[in-house]
Amino acid sequence: MHVVVNAATSADGKLSTRRREQVAISGPEDFARVDDLRVESDAIAVGVGTVLADDPSLTADGGENPLRVVADSRARTPPDAAVLDDRAPTVVFVAERAPDERAAALESAGADVVVAGDERVALEEAFAALEARGAEQVMVEGGGELIFSLFEAGLVDELRLFVGSVVVGGRDAPTLADGDGFVERESFPDLSLESVERLDDGALLRYAVG
Repeated sequence: MHVVVNAATSADGKLSTRRREQVAISGPEDFARVDDLRVESDAIAVGVGTVLADDPSLTADGGENPLRVVADSRARTPPDAAVLDDRAPTVVFVAERAPDERAAALESAGADVVVAGDERVALEEAFAALEARGAEQVMVEGGGELIFSLFEAGLVDELRLFVGSVVVGGRDAPTLADGDGFVERESFPDLSLESVERLDDGALLRYAVG
């Protein structure tokens, strides 16, 4: 299975403002590229923080909608979230610690709730389950906590990063990879820059990982 992390950041590496509100960083050319990537992927994955902040539908405009995936350890996804509408099937991975009533509410809303891990979603187990369902390419759209955890687990194969011509700032603003962060140089994920392409008023960087 091929895992592609796709994100748009400001020139200073921020995904949004310290208020964690959705910010338009790229433009029409990049929006079209992202839609194409969604269409060619078998699943689109986000963390619950992205669902709570942006309420994304995770659907594609130009073709068949892929499987939608939410990593949500405590089953905090609202039952009326856009990701649970009837436009595509949705898998919500939860941990054993998730309250039963929340998990049941998600199932009633149409989600396929799958337990993976005890305290937190075990990403290796969750992504193995996606592969067992036939997912050959998974697109990860955020947020920073999930992206860091995937890098930490060694599950990322490719990073596609649009860097926009804007500075957001803020020590509390989310970045591409939040979480605990890496400390030792030998633990940093190795990236190999494959290409650079100008899009809109920014640049698309494509990296192979590992």
